[in-house]
Amino acid sequence: MFQDRYSLAFKLYPYMRSADQEAGIPVRHPVVIVGGGPIGLASALDLGRQGIPVVLLDDHEGIGMGSRAICFAKRSLEIADRYGCGDPIVQKGVVWNLGKVFHDNRQIYEFNLLPEDGHKYPAFINLQQPYFERFLFEQIVEEQAKGAPIQIRGKNRVDAVETFDDHVALEVMTPEGPYRLEADWLIASDGASSPVRSMMGLDFEGRVFRDSFLIADIRMTNGTFPTERWFWFEPWFKSGASTLLHKQPDDVWRVDFQIGWDIDRKEEMKEENIRRRLDAMLGEGVDYEIVWSSIYTFQCRRMQKFRHGRVLFAGDSAHQVSPFGARGANSGMQDVDNLGWKLGMVLRGEAPEALMDSYDEERRFGADENIRNSTRSTDFITPKSKISHMFRNAVLDLAERYEFARPIVNSGRLSVPCTYDGLSLNGEDALPGAPARTRPGSACPDAPLGNGFLLCRMGGGGFSLLTIDAEAPDAILEAGVTVTRLALSASDDPSGALAARYLGDAPSGVYLVRPDQHVVARWDHYDDTALRAALRRACGKEA
Repeated sequence: MFQDRYSLAFKLYPYMRSADQEAGIPVRHPVVIVGGGPIGLASALDLGRQGIPVVLLDDHEGIGMGSRAICFAKRSLEIADRYGCGDPIVQKGVVWNLGKVFHDNRQIYEFNLLPEDGHKYPAFINLQQPYFERFLFEQIVEEQAKGAPIQIRGKNRVDAVETFDDHVALEVMTPEGPYRLEADWLIASDGASSPVRSMMGLDFEGRVFRDSFLIADIRMTNGTFPTERWFWFEPWFKSGASTLLHKQPDDVWRVDFQIGWDIDRKEEMKEENIRRRLDAMLGEGVDYEIVWSSIYTFQCRRMQKFRHGRVLFAGDSAHQVSPFGARGANSGMQDVDNLGWKLGMVLRGEAPEALMDSYDEERRFGADENIRNSTRSTDFITPKSKISHMFRNAVLDLAERYEFARPIVNSGRLSVPCTYDGLSLNGEDALPGAPARTRPGSACPDAPLGNGFLLCRMGGGGFSLLTIDAEAPDAILEAGVTVTRLALSASDDPSGALAARYLGDAPSGVYLVRPDQHVVARWDHYDDTALRAALRRACGKEA
């Protein structure tokens, strides 16, 4: 029997019978996406905006309850901006750049995640995941009205997957019974428990940490906490071995309590026990209601490979990290950013199928970076021995008095764009004196221009040639791929940020930039032969 055991925040795509259910044989689609979370919706939006027909299958009819992911990093906002919905996401979210670290009842230090000016978007916003998903969905509706070939099918549950050399076959269950369809490519973005992964006999590798954390999202209107990230080690109120506090929209606050491994989860989830912890933390006179709660364990794991023939895994279905550091949904958005332009090129015949191997290579590299950072955070937050506990507290004591010790404190290394150092698609670095932050493999940092921001000017969806005080053709066509020039001068940014971030000590610069705004190669002048070779390499034609 088809059952929906899912509480919906927004019922956006109720079940409707599709034409594929009327067909006598399975219908083949270029791309089928399984899973209607943020990664599935973003994938559909990315490909649909390119004109690639997409069918998204979700076993529910909309967006689930509960905050789940709440911290969306600057890079995710920049990706959403290219999709057309960055501004409404930020307008709804709670903007924050400042964090504070406490030990017991003492503030150890504070930090600013984006101390420099000249960026369109902040370091982070806090926004409940259902809202983030809804903005992506609303943008899909706008794109559909413009003709984007995106279908979303609610209450279409994938029950079987069969893989072939050139396609994938699926059996789909609906309230009216099963039907079959096929896909040239399948994107599995169906979450940490990924049914697609299980059906294919695949699993995660990595660590599960022996500790538990209680999440409580509470609505309070008379609290006195500022809009900052507050983290306590061994808090004075004794509600957990550590505690994290964040503000969300709608007067909702996220509280995470570290509650240990040997617990009775059923007992801990009782409202009176959750309130006991909250009351000790908030003190007398604070009125609140619990709007959502959950218990989770830290897991730092990933699949061995993210590409299995014509099946591509993205987001939590491919990798899991602990939530401290906000690396889950944000790394998933970077998966989509990497996957979308490559799959689009392959389907349009502009690149060989082997280009998708670079998605696997680069995003496994990104997952390993996230896992490494999350593992270190977890080990610092949850010491595993008396010696490591003593070391942790000694570091906190030093950090209170000395700035040199503060980088050692680890309450969660917060998400930043991955730099694909040394990977196969990167080109040469022939710009002496240029900043390391814009080396090949890095994501382009934003910069202010007289008429807007740099990343908005490079948001066309194709390859860009950024020239700063350098001559070059306005467009280059190589092997069926067009590169469009964005010609700038350092004087276009009186603040000096453009020159500081892209030139450094160099008098001029030429950057080849991928559709996902990662640098392929850079030079001190335009070199036609080098540019064409770098472009072919970036398209997987000379990998």
